[in-house]
Amino acid sequence: MNVAAVQRHLKRNALAYMAILPMALTVMIAYMGTMFWSVRLSFSSSRMLPKSDFVGFAQYERLFTTSRWITSLENLLIIAFLFLAICFILGFLLSVFIDQKIKAESFFRTVFLFPYAMSFIVTGLVWQWIFNPQLGIQKAVNSLGWESFTFDWIVDPNMVLYTVIIAAVWQGAGLVMALLLAGLRGIDDDLWKATKIDGIPTWRVYISIILPMLRPMIITTVVLLSISIIKMYDVVVAMTGGGPGVASEVPAKFIMDNLFERANIGLATAASTVMLTTVLCLIAPFIYSNYIKKQGR
Repeated sequence: MNVAAVQRHLKRNALAYMAILPMALTVMIAYMGTMFWSVRLSFSSSRMLPKSDFVGFAQYERLFTTSRWITSLENLLIIAFLFLAICFILGFLLSVFIDQKIKAESFFRTVFLFPYAMSFIVTGLVWQWIFNPQLGIQKAVNSLGWESFTFDWIVDPNMVLYTVIIAAVWQGAGLVMALLLAGLRGIDDDLWKATKIDGIPTWRVYISIILPMLRPMIITTVVLLSISIIKMYDVVVAMTGGGPGVASEVPAKFIMDNLFERANIGLATAASTVMLTTVLCLIAPFIYSNYIKKQGR
């Protein structure tokens, strides 16, 4: 594109560029600026107040020798694996169920997607009541006569993490269902007719043909769920507060606690920089495969 063409393009779209200028400045200053400032603070000795000194990777070395941070990472890995696997399997099965053109389809679609519209705080509180031995499932079963029944996962250090996963799956499976259902509705009916003529089992069609065709939706789903896992904070605070002890501690809670309660800005920004890098590593392949690689063809 030559200079004259660029000038004509700018004249034709001048009002559009002026309209998006405030948002562009907001992104550059409020988002990008604070992000780089946080990364800079992670290399300082900041405690209660920010400092402009430079201590190299001292905060990162301290971070990865902190047992609470290591525990939060281990918990995050367990949550990530189980949450992604269960969410995807359950969401896919729900999308297949609704794709059968069932009666009251709109009702079921709304019911399955409704939890995703709720905030994680509300989800955490609801599931805290359900798992609470004095209020929820255990109390209800005991009141029916089974007084020896116990269901105290939320106060059991070995099981509490799974209560968080259950609550997160309850909220996230609807999103997977909606995305995959949109992909299933885009598949030509002639494909199904051809597979029936060939006598291919339905389960084999889904595994060998349908799922590869849903690859863009699957990638989008994995990216969205992965980002929600990394920034998971609300549901943990509402349900368990990171306890018992640090049994359900996650990186986001570690960051917030050090930033606001322990007055350790340097350590908190180091942890947030690690999580930022993780998010970028997740997003980069998605951006490359869906935008850069396609434009380079």
